[in-house]
Amino acid sequence: MHDIDPAFTALPLRALADAALSRARELGAEHADFRLERIRSQTLRLADAALETALDADDVGLSVRVVKDGTWGFAAGIDLTAEGAARVAAQAVEVAAVARAVNREPIELAPEPVHGERTWVSSYETDPFAVPTADKVALLAGWSRRLLSDDRVDHVDATLLQVKENKFFADLAGTVTTQQRVRLHPVVNAVGIADGRFDSMRTLAPPAGYGWEWLTGAHWDWDGELERIPELLAEKLAAPSVEAGVYDVVIDPSNLWLTIHESIGHATELDRALGYEAAYAGTSFATPDKLGSLQYGSEVMNITGDRTAEHGLATIGYDDEGVETQAFDIVSGGLFTGYQTDRRIARLTGGADRSNGCAFADSASSMPIQRMANVSLRPAEGGPSTDELISGVERGVYIVGDKSWSIDMQRYNFQFTGQRFYRIENGRLAGQLRDVAYQATTTDFWNSMEAVGGPQTYVLGGAFNCGKGQPGQVAPVSHGCPAALFRGVNILNALKEAGQ
Repeated sequence: MHDIDPAFTALPLRALADAALSRARELGAEHADFRLERIRSQTLRLADAALETALDADDVGLSVRVVKDGTWGFAAGIDLTAEGAARVAAQAVEVAAVARAVNREPIELAPEPVHGERTWVSSYETDPFAVPTADKVALLAGWSRRLLSDDRVDHVDATLLQVKENKFFADLAGTVTTQQRVRLHPVVNAVGIADGRFDSMRTLAPPAGYGWEWLTGAHWDWDGELERIPELLAEKLAAPSVEAGVYDVVIDPSNLWLTIHESIGHATELDRALGYEAAYAGTSFATPDKLGSLQYGSEVMNITGDRTAEHGLATIGYDDEGVETQAFDIVSGGLFTGYQTDRRIARLTGGADRSNGCAFADSASSMPIQRMANVSLRPAEGGPSTDELISGVERGVYIVGDKSWSIDMQRYNFQFTGQRFYRIENGRLAGQLRDVAYQATTTDFWNSMEAVGGPQTYVLGGAFNCGKGQPGQVAPVSHGCPAALFRGVNILNALKEAGQ
């Protein structure tokens, strides 16, 4: 395990926390917590092997959240002195006092054990911020030139997003946590033009909670993927347009993770289901009256929320309320069995339930809200390979890679496309198709899942930029899944649906 970045630990973390929490206590807060965060980020973008953007950012600040007279108060600042921290605490209490007049529902927090002093660092080998920017640019440029050397590729875009996140948390109860996590998101996108039409083919490597080793070939076959892209792109450009109809569908993890995110991840956030949250993604059809009775999917469907998964983007040791993170069931054997919660929302479900550690703020200037865990579909032990799933389909479509999506504000009616699609005939792939979209309701889709692949097909996908809240916040989150077989799925011709 790496040490916490000394540039972060050199800050007066405990002194600032003590000043803020002492002031909040003096002013009568029933609850107070303090966060100090440093978020380093770097964005590199290349167009046709030429550096177009190199952006480095370093965001440092502190915040105090209180409950006073049953009302939230929150304030943040950048003055890293004891006086500044105490002033922010006083401002948070003042906010609570002003808001008390319009608060009709006292804030209560679910209980959480006091954890004392804890340190946690994510699992990675090489800090990407220790690698010279010139070396990163050289790697992306080399990949781009390699693709551009092929006549079937006309343009290449390459992007690398990197984040190192440090958080210090302390509350009046006595929990004190110091944490560090690293994540990267590399993308290479090739564009081809043929016979008056253009299309693209993107790498499938997901964003991940790794260090620089994620780009060196130790954990992902970059050479193999880049070698295949020109041929895949040319085949896609020449592929026939799909005939709309009902097909059996095998979906690769590189596509299915996004369907999980939209139709399960957001739908099982309890604040949405209760109507406390509707920004960005709406509320949810999976309301509390359905818990324990809704057949969300078929018997092979087992969904977990997990903030402890190694290399997961939502993985952390303790959330932004000092709750020790956990893994928990959301769907078991197809039955809807659990929600994602933070301390306040958990308290609304019966009075004493513990939070499952889903509070997160995207910076010190943001108040923590309930955010998504790594929500994943479990593979079948000893389950089939992707080829074996395909072999069980007479007439179908195999879908690889994510692209566009659409889903309603109840997380129920949806439509998804992908990077590439293959016709399946008599259990074998029979060339690529174009213009494919699959459409369903959430429960119809997941109940049509006949089989899930084995652990050998499991991949942890995800995104850096899940949006939620007002004002808006973004959060990183992963979704693992195996390949899976669905029967009788409605396939649309996206080009014709668009009136073209």
